[in-house]
Amino acid sequence: MTRLAMQDIQEHFAATVARVADTGERIVVESHGKDLAVLVSLEDLALLEELEDRLDLEDFRAAKEEWEREGRQTTTLDAVVQELGIKA
Repeated sequence: MTRLAMQDIQEHFAATVARVADTGERIVVESHGKDLAVLVSLEDLALLEELEDRLDLEDFRAAKEEWEREGRQTTTLDAVVQELGIKA
């Protein structure tokens, strides 16, 4: 992965962003030898968000199973909305 100093990125911002967008290259932004952030393409961001959603779903399913194993009831969002009289 490429590392660029913050100063270099600031001086060549448009070219750096175009490089990431056009090639999918990931660029680590550093300042004073410390990594600060990473520039990634929109495609990489979409993959990261999809992975995060999958992990969230796994966590939800595990929590729901534990809840139900303990004998607690679950309900649907539709049932809660109806019970509270919320109108969309």
